[in-house]
Amino acid sequence: MSEAIRVEEVDVVDQPPRARVDDAAETAGETFARKRDYLEGFLKQKPASDAPGAPGGDLYEAVIAALKDIFDPEIPVNIYDLGLIYGVDVTDDGHATITMTLTTPHCPVAESMPGEVEMRVAAVPGIAFADVNLVWDPPWDPAKMSDEARLELGML
Repeated sequence: MSEAIRVEEVDVVDQPPRARVDDAAETAGETFARKRDYLEGFLKQKPASDAPGAPGGDLYEAVIAALKDIFDPEIPVNIYDLGLIYGVDVTDDGHATITMTLTTPHCPVAESMPGEVEMRVAAVPGIAFADVNLVWDPPWDPAKMSDEARLELGML
């Protein structure tokens, strides 16, 4: 089934109206005048949480997110879900203390991992200082892993 193509000839096409300076919503003075900085109020706001360094607080959760970005080089799981982080303490003045362990004292990253943790946590906005305490008691065992880590490693 074929359809016919209809052709319509037009002699003149009306020109669209031109923009006029008088039609502008702002004058040139208003356009070039300094506008109120829309970020000013936003940057002065404090986190909604009463204690940003407490569990559930914005700063605390940002530190946890930074820890979840660090992966064990031998096991494809982040160190937080692997259960290597024993404690996260964040004070109101931005001092973070991380208590952690490694899977074994003879871990090949025993010298570099605490430094990486300190560097990543110190890079979190709102953290002024970060300290890492490496402990061996209690020793790490697979029971400390999160369910997500166990699922990733096929242990569930």
